[in-house]
Amino acid sequence: MKDAVESEKFNPWNYKPWWCQPWSILLTGTTIISSSWLLFRMIWLTVIVSIPILTWMGFFLLVWPKLMAESKM
Repeated sequence: MKDAVESEKFNPWNYKPWWCQPWSILLTGTTIISSSWLLFRMIWLTVIVSIPILTWMGFFLLVWPKLMAESKM
């Protein structure tokens, strides 16, 4: 029984609410960046908005799951 539990892949997304799932993070980030462009039509403003949003998305979609899987919290 212990081998089956250990071989089961750890999924950190099972411990997060619906609003903090990969699909909601991608949807929110894409919506904010797109809205910036559609509202203001200024590339420099969209880039300024995109940098923190893409950093946030990158952390929560790439870095955080890896850290959680390593720590198995």
